[in-house]
Amino acid sequence: MRDIEWGLDPELAGLVDMATLAVRAGGRRSAEGEHSEALFMTSSFVYGSAEEAARRFSGAEPGNIYSRFTNPTVAMFERRLAAMEGAERCVATASGMAAILATCLALLGQGDEVVASRSVFGTTRVLFDKYLAKLGIRTQWVDLADVKDWQRAVTAKTRLFFLESPSNPLGEVADIAALAELAHQHGALLAVDNCLCTPVLQRPLQLGADLVIHSATKFIDGQGRALGGAVLGSQKLMDEVFGYIRTCGASMSPFNAWVFLKGLETLPLRMHAQSASALSLARWLAQQDQVERVFYGGLEQHPHHDRATRQQSAFAPLLSFVVRGGRQAAWQLIDKTRIFSITGNLGDTKSTITHPATTTHGRLSDGDKLASGIVDGLIRLSIGLEAVDDLQADLAQALGAL
Repeated sequence: MRDIEWGLDPELAGLVDMATLAVRAGGRRSAEGEHSEALFMTSSFVYGSAEEAARRFSGAEPGNIYSRFTNPTVAMFERRLAAMEGAERCVATASGMAAILATCLALLGQGDEVVASRSVFGTTRVLFDKYLAKLGIRTQWVDLADVKDWQRAVTAKTRLFFLESPSNPLGEVADIAALAELAHQHGALLAVDNCLCTPVLQRPLQLGADLVIHSATKFIDGQGRALGGAVLGSQKLMDEVFGYIRTCGASMSPFNAWVFLKGLETLPLRMHAQSASALSLARWLAQQDQVERVFYGGLEQHPHHDRATRQQSAFAPLLSFVVRGGRQAAWQLIDKTRIFSITGNLGDTKSTITHPATTTHGRLSDGDKLASGIVDGLIRLSIGLEAVDDLQADLAQALGAL
């Protein structure tokens, strides 16, 4: 029986089509010969002898020990995502925020500094400003798209550049290659949150980034079922991240890893279909009188359109727009929709609608919201797999009620 185990060699990602990797990479059959990836729901593993147990725990012999840090189902998910991102290794985590925390605590220490984009998820901002600051790790916040602003913020203590591209919710796009070059000139690493594009639409490691971070909760799952995250990069860097996960326990559960394996199988199909619908809706919203501005990299008038075209194969399924009338109008529009789900999540097959200023970015100060472009009239849409004509009609009747 063939034992299929792709994903350990980063060269494979360039030799096999993304659709094939999404279905086949990383899989490994047990002696039972199952076709679908097996779900290993166990906390620990049994050894044939005390001597074998000692060899496993010492690292002298490879194999499973304890599901906090070794589980076959989790390992299959890690290998598959690594193959798709073109990474040497992936380390799975309990959530997207756990992935960011694991990266920082594994690779940074007291006195180190981070340069980060202001255009990050609101909870990421709180993590850096409140909790990492308690450990003596200082963060300098800069304009995502302004490389000179990053340059001005660098000091002798800078160890990490951190960004989302495209950003949530404004869809700003960083020049990843230029920032990678700048970071490396100063002995720093570049970490890119690739949640909105996934490896299907963008591969930051090929552009020079050192680390890729995912909230698997979003598009990788695709159906809003499970929490999870991942960090990807070189074997050397991931050994440090794995050491943190093994010790501190922010691990992905086997069941969630199995859910994400199933999500990865359809990821290429979903990302291209949802991105096409998002582009269609963005173009339509840009023509509506009640809409002040649309934020979507696929629009030719977007300031980062050319950059997004170079770095991405499509423009991702998330967009946002500012409705005339501020918070009252935004809330009224949200409440009038019939198809869209009112929730803070994104990346689902069901389209979602969110008011960032009072939900996902609600913990930011008024000044930080203003600096990040989170105004009261801003509405975020994550586009799912419903018929785009139905989604447009839903937004049209909601806009018409204003």
